[in-house]
Amino acid sequence: MSGRNSGPPMPMKNMPHQHGRIPLPPHEPPPYGRNMGLMPHPALLEEMRERESQFGMGPPRSLPPHPAILEDRLGVQLQEIQGLLVDNQRVAATHVALKQELEAAHFELKRMTHYADSFHAEKDMQMKEMFDRSGKLEMDLQAADAMKGELTRVQSDIKELTVVRQELMAQVQGMNQDLGRASADIQQVPALKAEIEHMRQEVDRAKAAIEYEKKVYADSYEQGQAMQSNLLSMARELEKLRAEVANAEKRARAAAAVGNPALLKLDMQEIPTLLLAME
Repeated sequence: MSGRNSGPPMPMKNMPHQHGRIPLPPHEPPPYGRNMGLMPHPALLEEMRERESQFGMGPPRSLPPHPAILEDRLGVQLQEIQGLLVDNQRVAATHVALKQELEAAHFELKRMTHYADSFHAEKDMQMKEMFDRSGKLEMDLQAADAMKGELTRVQSDIKELTVVRQELMAQVQGMNQDLGRASADIQQVPALKAEIEHMRQEVDRAKAAIEYEKKVYADSYEQGQAMQSNLLSMARELEKLRAEVANAEKRARAAAAVGNPALLKLDMQEIPTLLLAME
């Protein structure tokens, strides 16, 4: 016990100093009782008195306190010790409960961390799959846009070829009508009929070629233009031939009217020559 309180005693509160010295404790200790705060241990008081006697700082030793006072002090200290034990047990129980709660919280935190890591990994994988799928869809959309543009161009070419075909068909029909009228007018010219039939076959072949070229539209437009030019040239030649035939017939009729069969024979001989020139 002497090792715990090796220093000088603390001064009492509200006591003035006398000549710069620390005031001495009273001769008799103040009465102790219940509910008056924590009581000092008697051994501490005894040690303090011994130190004061050794250094000449206090009165001579007095008689020890009455056993009843000591019993009261011991009872108070026992109650305080029991209260401290109860508090200590309560604190220990609280500490155990808090420790268990802390361990449970740590376990829950680890579990939630593992769950969060798994959740983040799964979300990252899903995001990666969605990103890859989005990129693939974007590429498909770009390819679809390119195909759509190509389809629009093809449809435009088909429309143009259809218009050209309709124009050619109209021209062919007109030429057929003209050929019909010409064949009706010049039935006496078999060679001319054969040529017209040949031209009609050429027109049919041209129509078949146009239908074929429509299916393979990539190269058909230029060939259609060339075919159209040929047909137009043929139409112009046919018109020219028809005009020449009409002129020949007119000359023949005029010769017949004036009674010149030699001139009629000469005009009829010019028709095969004109047909050969057309070939």
